[in-house]
Amino acid sequence: MPDIIEITQLQRKYDNKVILENITTRVKPGDVIALLGKNGAGKTTLLETILGFALPQQGEVRLFGTLSTDIATREKQLIGFVPQQDELLDQLSADEHLQLFARFQPHWDQTLCERLCLSWEIPLQKQISKLSVGQRQKLAIILALCHKPQLLVLDEPVASLDPIARRQFLTELVNIAADQQSVIIFSSHIVTDMERVANQVWLLKDHQLAWQGELDTLKESVVRLHISAQQPFPGPLSLPHMLRQRIQGNVATVTVQNWQDAELTTLAQQLQAQIRVEQLNLEDIFLELHEC
Repeated sequence: MPDIIEITQLQRKYDNKVILENITTRVKPGDVIALLGKNGAGKTTLLETILGFALPQQGEVRLFGTLSTDIATREKQLIGFVPQQDELLDQLSADEHLQLFARFQPHWDQTLCERLCLSWEIPLQKQISKLSVGQRQKLAIILALCHKPQLLVLDEPVASLDPIARRQFLTELVNIAADQQSVIIFSSHIVTDMERVANQVWLLKDHQLAWQGELDTLKESVVRLHISAQQPFPGPLSLPHMLRQRIQGNVATVTVQNWQDAELTTLAQQLQAQIRVEQLNLEDIFLELHEC
């Protein structure tokens, strides 16, 4: 199937400061992408550029084969977006807002809408300006989900949700991902949530995608080695692709990237040590890659 997103040599600047540089990637139907990066890394800038809200200084972004800034109404109806700050119409009630939005969406799923409103306890007759922050966030998510988008972009969508609502939200994402026709790009500081649904990872660091690829491959690549030698280590270790190390006498803890299990026996013989390989979760990997 054709790519949903194609990004080529993308660069964005703000006040002559580079925000994104040399971003090149493709996204196929069925990809669920966890977008990771520290505050200020450019995650929101990347998402907004993908959606055509801003022009690249260099390079281009294509959605469904069309430049993102040139997409027509038909393509826009295939996109769902939840920004950090909602853009709800405060003067309407929640129900009026849902009805208004549904009129412009030919694939609106009213059954799904009613189910989510009920389970998330949305006060439909209440004016949006009087909703709590969490209720507004739930409503924004419902608007993004219920027209069955082929591209769903979520920029910190669960920051104000309680644990029960977050779990329900993640369940809906899993259902969308199971369709295998949609793409989800999900940015959140709650990395454990992203790990539950993502099969791909984009890691922004130093203005570039320091990693783009399968989540499972990343988790196999970055590991922590617990090394116990017969004698105290004479000094720092020099291992290929080492990110961090901590040595205390004859015990060392080393984090490495591009790890291959086949290296274990050779490394143990070289160091005359016993080595235990610890697999890391996505949050630990993110921290290791940013603290090195």
